Amino acid sequence: MELFYLNSGNIFSNFVPTKNVNTMANRNIILLHILATDEYEFYGSPASLFDKHTANELLISQNSLNNHFSKQQLSGNPLIYKNTYCEIRKGCIYVKPTTRGRKKES
Repeated sequence: MELFYLNSGNIFSNFVPTKNVNTMANRNIILLHILATDEYEFYGSPASLFDKHTANELLISQNSLNNHFSKQQLSGNPLIYKNTYCEIRKGCIYVKPTTRGRKKES
């Protein structure tokens, strides 16, 4: 994994890992399980989840959900949020790499 330098004074946050273009075959997936109806819905991002559902309906805002997932990821815990209405999980889905849309190098 390559590192690049951020123009910051904090020693611990100067280097941030970047994704290698050749290994970007995994994509995020958000699983929403509505407990009352036992329905499952899948989304590509928390933003797309909140396009269909409101914060009042899910009992959590988009910013709070993103903060929850980032704290869970830093502590090494599974990326799961659960309340009385729903359970939201964040994971990765494997997608086969493709060269479609890329220009040929000559």
